[in-house]
Amino acid sequence: MNLRDHLLARIRQDGPMSVADYMTECLLHPKLGYYTTRDPLGAQGDFITAPEISQMFGELIGLCLAQSWITQGRPTQIALAELGPGRGTLMADMLRATHTIPGFHDAAQIFLLEASPALKGIQAEALSGHIPQWIDSVTDLPELPLFLVANEFFDALPIRQFLRDGDGWRERLIGDGGQALTFGLGPNTSQVALQDRLADTKDDDMVELCAAAIPILTVIAGRIATHGGAALIVDYGDWHSLGDTFQALRAHERSGPLEAPGQADLTAHVDFEPLAIATRAAGCAHTRLTQQGVFLERLGITARAHALTKSLSGSELEDLIAAHRRLTHPDEMGNLFKVLGLYPSHAAPPPGLEP
Repeated sequence: MNLRDHLLARIRQDGPMSVADYMTECLLHPKLGYYTTRDPLGAQGDFITAPEISQMFGELIGLCLAQSWITQGRPTQIALAELGPGRGTLMADMLRATHTIPGFHDAAQIFLLEASPALKGIQAEALSGHIPQWIDSVTDLPELPLFLVANEFFDALPIRQFLRDGDGWRERLIGDGGQALTFGLGPNTSQVALQDRLADTKDDDMVELCAAAIPILTVIAGRIATHGGAALIVDYGDWHSLGDTFQALRAHERSGPLEAPGQADLTAHVDFEPLAIATRAAGCAHTRLTQQGVFLERLGITARAHALTKSLSGSELEDLIAAHRRLTHPDEMGNLFKVLGLYPSHAAPPPGLEP
């Protein structure tokens, strides 16, 4: 049985499913899920992330977190963590860039939150000179100062979608369209989590909720508030969710999210405002939401690119110039991707970000 048939059978038995349930099944089904059965990254995969575009991204992220470690007094034991580490490229670049910082590697215990068995093996190979530990939940992180990065992690968490209907909301559901899956709408209901959105939406506006993100942020922010550290949340999205951002990517091309369940990456834009609210509720400070291009320029990506060009020529030089543009230019990833920094209220924010 393929995943589409499995989902149709479930719907015929239990009724239409939420977009969140659909995403969870498509991405994490133990035998048929997208992340559990393949390496989705790179030219041969379905999408490419910033660390795979250029080493500069991971180097600057690593140096940013290391500087926060220095300004917080160089604690002798820390958790250096990544959520959704892909191929391990980002962590490998972070570690390479920080290996000359006295005491940083000695203090760091590396933790990786990863659900894909296929990617865990690739990460182990990428980090073969280190001793990473894989965890199943952020609650598994030790009670230590936490220095964490989550790049394109929150966009893959399951969302629910709601359409404004008067003073209520109708949930977008996925049902049985015969031999195919189809979208529909549930009944008009009140939604406590969306009460504040009645003021800035109108009929037929769509709002997305990602309930799974809040417990994760609460734990991370709580660790940092209690023990110190810093976190960098890097993803595409904005401060306020509005509109349908549910999307599928297959072989680097957009496709319909219901077309090939289990065969395409499913994501949605991140709504950063609830993440910031959860951060404050946990007693942790957060920075302003900053465009990725601005953040990387503040950290010195252009100077780093110039340094790298000295040893390059021909196609390698052209690739570096293209990578710099893709990461920073407003028409590429520079404006679409945003950065939210977390830090203790008594400490300075991570470099490149403002309170």
